[in-house]
Amino acid sequence: MSALWADMAPVLWPAFAMTLKLTVLSAVGALVWGVILAGMRVSPVPVMRWFATGYITIVRNTPLTLIVLFCSLGLYTNLGVALAPHGPHFVADNNFRLAVLAFVLYTATFVSETLRAGFNTVPIGQAEAARSLGLGFTQVFGGIVLPQAMRSVILPMGSVLIALTKNTTIASVIGVSEAALLMKTQIENHANLVLAIFAIIAVGFMIITLTEGFVFGWLANRFAVKR
Repeated sequence: MSALWADMAPVLWPAFAMTLKLTVLSAVGALVWGVILAGMRVSPVPVMRWFATGYITIVRNTPLTLIVLFCSLGLYTNLGVALAPHGPHFVADNNFRLAVLAFVLYTATFVSETLRAGFNTVPIGQAEAARSLGLGFTQVFGGIVLPQAMRSVILPMGSVLIALTKNTTIASVIGVSEAALLMKTQIENHANLVLAIFAIIAVGFMIITLTEGFVFGWLANRFAVKR
């Protein structure tokens, strides 16, 4: 056991730091793309509605592993799309950014659907009153509907973030050195201590996800719309 801890201790924090970095960057990107998709989903322009509906239906029903592999093998290996500058750390940086892209594309669909549920909590009379004053769709959506919808879905958004944190383990399939890849490596080196390795990694993820749940629970109580 001491040999296991001696091997894991120096790389444990860097591995979970990579998991947190994946989570934060992917969450920001997914929020932006998810808001855009949600706006397109309720847009008065039919083409936008069709695109958003088709995109969400296809992507959210596609296994995340396939999306990660598509970004790596499809975009980079076959099409030559590189997201990092060439240099000594090109492979690691490019794989990391491709993984973030995959998580953004996938998680944004759940953000969009969560927001769309939040739109139903906003009284329709508010939007109608705004339109009667001459405000356009973008003004009504961005200034009236979206802020209230965001406040009403804080807890569900927390669940999406927790799911994203756990989904980051899939980045290991393209060699991103996060916690799941560390667990795989340690199991190969210490096959007789599988349960201990699993417990250490599980505790790390529990600390992250429980903290996220606590923060979003506090935010929901603090900023929830009072009706």
